[in-house]
Amino acid sequence: MAAFIQKLFKKRKTVSLESQKASGKQETNQPTEADKRQQLRQQQESQLAANPGQAALTTLAVQGVTSAIRLNAARDITDEDKLQEVLKQTKGRDKSVYQAVKQSLQALKEQQANEAATRQRIDELVDQAQEQAKSEDTKRYEARLTALQERWRDVEAQAPAGQAQQFLAAVHQIRERLKELEDARREEQRHQDQKHQRQETLELLQQTLAQLKGSDSTDLPSESALDALQKTQENRWLEATRETQVDKHEQKQYEQSMLALRNYLSAVRRLNAVRMQISELESDEADNAQADAKAILQEVDWPRDFPLPPTLSNLSALAGKPKKAPSGNDNTEQQQALVAALNTTLPKLETALEAKQFRESRQLLKTAQHQLQGLDGHHRKAFQAKMQLLTGQFRELSDWQGFATEPKQVSLCEQMEYLAEQPIEPEAKAERIKELQNDWRELGGSSDRVLWKRFKAASDQAYEPCKAYFEAKADLKQVHLQKRQAICDELEHFLAEADWSTIDWKGAERIHQTARQEWKAAWPVDFRDNRKVQKHFDDLLKKLERPLDEERQKNEAAKQAIIERAEALIDHEPLQEAMDQAKALQSEWKSIGITRHREDRKLWQAFRNACDQIFERRSAQRSAQQQATEEADTAAQATLERYRNLDTSTSDETLEEARTALKTLAAGSLSRPVRDDVQQLRDHLAKLGQLKKLQARLESWKTLVHERVTGDGAPEQTPSAWQGLVKNAEPLPGRDLAIRAEILAGRETPEADQGRRMEIQVQRLADGLGNGDNSEPAQELEKLVALWCLQPGDEGITREHADRLVQALESHLQQ
Repeated sequence: MAAFIQKLFKKRKTVSLESQKASGKQETNQPTEADKRQQLRQQQESQLAANPGQAALTTLAVQGVTSAIRLNAARDITDEDKLQEVLKQTKGRDKSVYQAVKQSLQALKEQQANEAATRQRIDELVDQAQEQAKSEDTKRYEARLTALQERWRDVEAQAPAGQAQQFLAAVHQIRERLKELEDARREEQRHQDQKHQRQETLELLQQTLAQLKGSDSTDLPSESALDALQKTQENRWLEATRETQVDKHEQKQYEQSMLALRNYLSAVRRLNAVRMQISELESDEADNAQADAKAILQEVDWPRDFPLPPTLSNLSALAGKPKKAPSGNDNTEQQQALVAALNTTLPKLETALEAKQFRESRQLLKTAQHQLQGLDGHHRKAFQAKMQLLTGQFRELSDWQGFATEPKQVSLCEQMEYLAEQPIEPEAKAERIKELQNDWRELGGSSDRVLWKRFKAASDQAYEPCKAYFEAKADLKQVHLQKRQAICDELEHFLAEADWSTIDWKGAERIHQTARQEWKAAWPVDFRDNRKVQKHFDDLLKKLERPLDEERQKNEAAKQAIIERAEALIDHEPLQEAMDQAKALQSEWKSIGITRHREDRKLWQAFRNACDQIFERRSAQRSAQQQATEEADTAAQATLERYRNLDTSTSDETLEEARTALKTLAAGSLSRPVRDDVQQLRDHLAKLGQLKKLQARLESWKTLVHERVTGDGAPEQTPSAWQGLVKNAEPLPGRDLAIRAEILAGRETPEADQGRRMEIQVQRLADGLGNGDNSEPAQELEKLVALWCLQPGDEGITREHADRLVQALESHLQQ
């Protein structure tokens, strides 16, 4: 086809020239076809630059003068119908425009698909948001909303205004629903907290009542503490029952417990109010004492559910039994002992009052009053006047003491109250409480009950968080003690079951370390309770450490032996054998078991020093080898520079000299880059040798080619191998042989033979695909020359074809 097109254009050109000659001289100013084509091209380029419409672009893409105009117009088309029209019209006519339009259509379809997917995604998100807003399923409600919003952000810019409004409205409904759920949760939590507070109030009241009923009645709780407990629990119950539903049984239980506490508190208050009367009644021997005791018992009205205090028990006995006159020698001796003791106490009390020693005076006065109460009426009368005088003196001292110490005691109250409000670490807070209480005692206490109650209440309030802390700490100490006991049990079991002949020594050492670490971690513990357990633990550790130490010493001796063997290898030859043995010793070192940490570090340092000296010898050898390589590289570079620029004009002797020198270099210790350069030059020299041989052969071939034209050559002058090349070969005209040689050499063929060249190339392609012929170009060229010289007939055997064949051979040689 290419030959036909060339012939066609050649004919047109010939006809044009003949018509011009026949027509003679014509007007020179008439535009030619080329001028018209140039003018049309300029018009179309101007039209394309003016941003034409889709219809105009379609026309330009199909009818553009140049391929650039058609391609640019096709790339600017965006309408799908126009693209389809251009695709249909350019199919099989304009490959570049066809491919460009096809790609534009593909991109347009992908864009449309992406837009459709985005619209579908927007619809799905809006539907999901509206569905969640209406759904009763609140599981992971907020997380689902967050996920929806994150996905919406990706498509928000492409969403229409209507759908965006729908999505936002649904999100608003979901947020309102979330707010309702959160409010409901908080309300439920409030009810749960209130229920918990009510349960704790009931437990505290029941615990308090149980303690009051079961405790020793000799030491009644203070009225202020009971009053504070009652008020705090009443307020707590009010807060815990506000705006919530309370079970009737729960409310009844609280009312019963609080009523019992109130009755007890009222009884304590009434008892405190009549204590002076009870004291006077106990010292009174009048006949109406029994009646007065009954009256006091009725006035106090102590609750039956609680144990009767000793004061009321004595009063009850007095009210229920007639007073018996003491008799017998035992009572007389007891009365005499009390009189003697009181005679000793009263002088001491007088001395303390005179010295204004408030604390000693108060203590001695209490002792004297207790001794006086033990006397009967007969003996008591002798001391009553003296006791009244000393009691008055103590009141005066107490009043003076109160006047002097009251500001300090008020300050202590304020400090204690301030301390109660501070969030201090419990142990530091307890220590400070103790210091303030010691300061209060040093002031001698206070006769002002209000001030004392204030200080006591502040102390109790300040110590409340400390109390919980120390209770927890006591429990923690007990837990730690139990853990330490468990550690001892495990150690004891391990020692009883251990077989020291087959034991895993590293595992035993880990048990020893773990036991010590866990023992240390189980702290704090009670010092007294820990004594026995600590002694047991120390004994167990000693039993465990004894075989461990023996094993460590044995392993340390083995490592010392390895060090000596390593030191003997420092000067050992050959070096490679020394290094192999050193590596074996390192493996042997790793296989040795446990050692003492400090000793192992010393042994390892000595072993490492010996190994370093061994391997430093290898480093010295490598350094020497490196130096030798550098010297060899320097010498090789000089040789490479000497023979680097050799070519086909170089003599065979020089080439052989270069090959010998490079072979010697290759046998030396060269670095890899230099060795590669040497090998590359050796390959180059080998190729030069082949080219020189080929050049010699080509010169012979050229002579034979020209002799075939002139008829001077004879078949006997050709190489004997050529007979085999032309045997069974199809004869070819000299023209085809020249063309085939030009194809093999990559040389241009004259225009007149371009069509034939294309036919031969198609034929060669078909023959190559069918036969799998992979012959080298030089071999094919030799076959062509053989055919030129030996095939019968003279078709195409001309000097022109011979020159072309020779030029092809020379071109191949220059490649």
